[in-house]
Amino acid sequence: MTISILMHNLSPDFNDKKKTLHRLLLEKSYKRGDFKLSSGKKSNHYLNCKPVSLNGFGLQLISQLFLELMDPESKAVAGLTLGADPLVSGLIVVAANQSLLLDALIIRKEIKNYGTKSGLEGPQLEDNVVVTVLEDVVTTAGSCLKAIKKLRENNYVVKEVLSIIDREEGGANVLKQNDIQLKSLFNIRDFINK
Repeated sequence: MTISILMHNLSPDFNDKKKTLHRLLLEKSYKRGDFKLSSGKKSNHYLNCKPVSLNGFGLQLISQLFLELMDPESKAVAGLTLGADPLVSGLIVVAANQSLLLDALIIRKEIKNYGTKSGLEGPQLEDNVVVTVLEDVVTTAGSCLKAIKKLRENNYVVKEVLSIIDREEGGANVLKQNDIQLKSLFNIRDFINK
């Protein structure tokens, strides 16, 4: 379920940016065929957002749109490596260009077994700081939950996940059961019927 974005004061060009991003995702990210998703599910539709999020123009659009959707209480963004790496980096740069202070955390899939043995990379934040989780595609929300768990273990508050695409396969409900709101720019239907 894609959350309505009408609750925010959006810029006049928000919808134009969103349409441009949709066109890029259709051209570079959407594929039809037989695919196994990271959730283990099978699908005839595959969306790999990396060709767009690893493109300067695409990342700029995603970051600008996410910044407008993000809870203004958030002081940092975070995500599970690898899909969220460009998203968190892009968003903090766009925020800095608007003189907004925003930190980023990258969450390791496995804790490193050397040095500080940290599962989080980035600045040390104060306890109870609100952190927004970023994700490219949400299916069952498994990756999101791993990120949220690690952030909560480190005494951060997570209220929302921003995603580029919600595949509408139960992820939003799973997040809601964990007191997390999912805000997605698009859902799978925005691509299947185009």
